[in-house]
Amino acid sequence: IVLLLATLLCAAAAVASSWEDDNHHHHGGHKSGRCVRRCEDRPWHQRPRCLEQCREEEREKRQERSRHEADDRSGKGSSEDEREREQEKEEKDRRPYVFDRRSFRRVVRSEQGSLRVLRPFDEVSRLLRGIRDYRVAVLEANPRSFVVPSHTDAHCICYVAEGEGVVTTIENGERRSYTIKQGHVFVAPAGAVTYLANTDGRKKLVITKILHTISVPGEFQ
Repeated sequence: IVLLLATLLCAAAAVASSWEDDNHHHHGGHKSGRCVRRCEDRPWHQRPRCLEQCREEEREKRQERSRHEADDRSGKGSSEDEREREQEKEEKDRRPYVFDRRSFRRVVRSEQGSLRVLRPFDEVSRLLRGIRDYRVAVLEANPRSFVVPSHTDAHCICYVAEGEGVVTTIENGERRSYTIKQGHVFVAPAGAVTYLANTDGRKKLVITKILHTISVPGEFQ
């Protein structure tokens, strides 16, 4: 019995010493020392279980600290993202009249060309609310391509930015055809059927359109 008691006491002391050293390495020894001293007041047969409970408590505290640190890092990242978004918004607010190619959304695309549309002005800046009825679109037609007849529910002023071709409009049963080239301007009223062709074999035909919406402000089909 004496030998058994001595063995248990040595085992408990070894566990306590090992766990105390481990906690001292990671946490400065303060919490582990209190835990060991608390267990030393217990009866000898309860000390191993006491030390195991302390170990579990400390493990749970470490896990909670890790979660808090992860949340803090996540919150910091979110704050940085928010600051970046605010900076981008401020930059756009300082230059509400500048639009690059990324500002346009491509609504039609094929091997022969594309149609890109700028988003409504009042969505860009409050300073542009006065022209919310207007939209801007860019039509690009590849060399020797044909744009099929179509119409929109918006008045259209078209500026030929590049290339040359032929445009035809049909309004109230009357057809008009024009030869167009860079620098020309032509009008396509709302509801008029319009089709055109790029007659150049090497250059694109690029037409910039100013659309005046007539039903829902800033919306057209």
